Amino acid sequence: MRAVIFDMDGVLADSEPLICAAASAMFREHGVIVSPEDFQPFVGAGENRYIGGVAEKYGVALDIVRAKARTYELYLGMVPEKLAVFPGAVELVTACRSAGWRCAVASSADRIKVEANLRKIGLPPESWQAVVTAEDVERRKPDPALFLTAAARIGVAPAECTVVEDAVNGIAAAKAAGMRCVAVASTFPPERLGQADRVRASVAEVTLEDLQGCVTAG
Repeated sequence: MRAVIFDMDGVLADSEPLICAAASAMFREHGVIVSPEDFQPFVGAGENRYIGGVAEKYGVALDIVRAKARTYELYLGMVPEKLAVFPGAVELVTACRSAGWRCAVASSADRIKVEANLRKIGLPPESWQAVVTAEDVERRKPDPALFLTAAARIGVAPAECTVVEDAVNGIAAAKAAGMRCVAVASTFPPERLGQADRVRASVAEVTLEDLQGCVTAG
């Protein structure tokens, strides 16, 4: 194992509640009341699908570009005071770098959100060897394109990468890319994450041994 690819939302930044609140507020502006559970199937698939999937469920005709822009506007307003880094996330990234592993971020979110999050939590974009976002690929998770692009940019074969994910869609993408995957149960319960090679309750519990040698769930 030569590289670790981190998802961002739900792994490094505790941003899932904020984007849910922002999207819910956007829907309320359209006269539609939605619940957090409505967004669950689309977590990790990017904001186009995150918003669009819920719009389809409620039969709402949205201009997805404008709806996403408004959602990001609301979200970015929350970031300075409400976005938190997950305990242990910075320490894990630092340990990976100290071990000599290449480190990248691969997120289905748009770059405006990814960069705002990374700067707020103290892991700015320029500190990574690659940051891959929704604009860099044609297909989002569960398609493997984001992870394969990240591996290519840091010059490491997929089989030599371990992904850290929190979402079912992200785990599916990692496995489709031919990569190991350690899942953290920050967004979904552990029983939903069984496709990963190893599941931990939080990113603070992930060890270098998990990343390097995970071969069975547990």
